[in-house]
Amino acid sequence: MSGEGALSVFARAKELEGQGRSIIHLELGEPDFHPGKSVIEAAAKALADGKDRYCAVAGVPALREEIAAYLARTRNINVSAGNIVLAPGCKIALFLAMMALLEPGDEVLYPDPGFPGYPSIALGLGAVPVPFKLSAGNHFQPDAAEVRSKITSRTRMLLTNSPGNPTGTVYTDAVQRALAELAVKHDLWVLSDEIYARIIYGGEYLSMLRYPGMKERTLIIDGFSKSFAMTGWRLGYTVAPPEVMAALNLMVVNTYTCTAEFTQYAAIEALRDREGNTPRMVAEFARRREQFARDLNQVPGFHIQLPEGAFYAWVDITGTGMSAEELCRILLEEAGVAAIPGAAFGPAGKDFIRFSFASSTATLKEAVERIQKVSSAWQATAVR
Repeated sequence: MSGEGALSVFARAKELEGQGRSIIHLELGEPDFHPGKSVIEAAAKALADGKDRYCAVAGVPALREEIAAYLARTRNINVSAGNIVLAPGCKIALFLAMMALLEPGDEVLYPDPGFPGYPSIALGLGAVPVPFKLSAGNHFQPDAAEVRSKITSRTRMLLTNSPGNPTGTVYTDAVQRALAELAVKHDLWVLSDEIYARIIYGGEYLSMLRYPGMKERTLIIDGFSKSFAMTGWRLGYTVAPPEVMAALNLMVVNTYTCTAEFTQYAAIEALRDREGNTPRMVAEFARRREQFARDLNQVPGFHIQLPEGAFYAWVDITGTGMSAEELCRILLEEAGVAAIPGAAFGPAGKDFIRFSFASSTATLKEAVERIQKVSSAWQATAVR
């Protein structure tokens, strides 16, 4: 298995801070918002009411019901509460879903660039990760023809991620429909990572579960970290077909037993969102996206396509004449701006760097000013 580039950069950035350096953290995918007042109050009430005990393996029934209602309301998909399993974060949900479905030697199709956990977990389970490329020329949309060409008799699973990390791409209806048809034709499991589903900047979100033949073969991974600014609460969930549920429950019993009870009661309030926290946060991200993309495109050698979802700026740095690794070193060590070299998300990302714009507009402005000041290191060779 492999590590995660964002956490490595974060560790070095914290080391520099410990030396008294001023660091702007744009490496982690963490909203600078916090849960609404009703969510905090619900957590406090749950603790006061003694909800700090072992609870149902798959999750508190009331929360599972609320998730089903939430998905119907926000994604127009109908799932049963009995087909939902809570987890202490999306990573463990992703891990156990893959463990339930993969055997050694099975091939897993996944996006490159993409979340580094996809190939890492597959390798850890003895499976074979097979990348399909997301290219700037195709607006970082999966190419169904390429995916088709990589399907073999050993292909077991197709991983999708829309909106995508690190590109911010929202898969089109045509692309998802084509991927769904391939999954049905070749009898593949589809693992749809929908953690950024609420953070889109126009149009209706289309879950992979909405396409013909997908309900019986699709598992959705989602959670509360991104859309509800609850990163440290460690709360995610899997929506799975009935035939997979027994395996998932068995693995919960053998790993984390259950998810913390009081956080689940707080999550019910988060899903109801009586204060409108999520729409307000997404509207602010939309403003930051416009400003940050405009400002970054003014940096010599930088080029960015406006992301359609999530909160990442995926910057093409080929015009600087520098490697992404060297550029990120200069940004961190000399400018005090933490970003991630694109190769951390796969070989196809080698000419890119990723910034998170989940920080205030003032912070993002200052970050670009710092970048401009050190850009003399590559301005002589920069191509606009």
